Amino acid sequence: MSTLLAYLPNDFDPTHATAIVLILALWGFYTPILGMLGRGSLNSQLHVVRMRWLKVHQSTDREHRVFDAILLGHISNSISYFGSGTLLVLAGLVGALANVNSVFNLTRGLAFIDHTMSLQLFTLCVFLLAAILAQCFFSFTYALRKMAYTFAMLGGLQSTKADSVEARVMGEQSAVVLTEAVRSINTGIRGYYYAVAAMFLFAGPYACIAATLAITALLYYRQLFSPTAAAIAKYVDVLKQAKG
Repeated sequence: MSTLLAYLPNDFDPTHATAIVLILALWGFYTPILGMLGRGSLNSQLHVVRMRWLKVHQSTDREHRVFDAILLGHISNSISYFGSGTLLVLAGLVGALANVNSVFNLTRGLAFIDHTMSLQLFTLCVFLLAAILAQCFFSFTYALRKMAYTFAMLGGLQSTKADSVEARVMGEQSAVVLTEAVRSINTGIRGYYYAVAAMFLFAGPYACIAATLAITALLYYRQLFSPTAAAIAKYVDVLKQAKG
């Protein structure tokens, strides 16, 4: 442990460690915490809707399935867009790390930057931003792979009504993979929010902690109390009642 501390900047204190751990913990455990606070994420609630959709999908002819393919194609294009954009931002951050001395000197004229921050701590903050964006990129690329799996599984579904055990299982598992793909997308997009929180480290650890808590509160509000969350919850409840 002492060897690890020797590599940290001299002005890296427990408040900086708290700010970084808070970002990583709230981002990493976002979905489990959300499940303890309410009904779970909107994505998990919509899983039952996707199962119904794929059940209907199995009872439609090929001509009508084209519309489903178009909708999923738009999602794949969105994933590719986010992945490409993240790669560009990540390249910029890697370039900043390669020229960190110049970037550090340029930021000295910014009023909101903590001017007591050492070059080593500044480099650590830039590296944290790059690490978060790298994880976002991996999430988007993994989501794209899951969408490719989903396309293959949808193509293998029968065109007749899912009235057998095998057809029902195939439809349900296709919905699972699609839900997992959306979960990876959400993880990547959520990473952008926490990257914004990490940017406040340049202003100081207390500003970063406050920003992290504010951003997390905003995300939980959207998942639990927003009009969209209320509409989805009511939709799912009605769907479950209709199935019952």
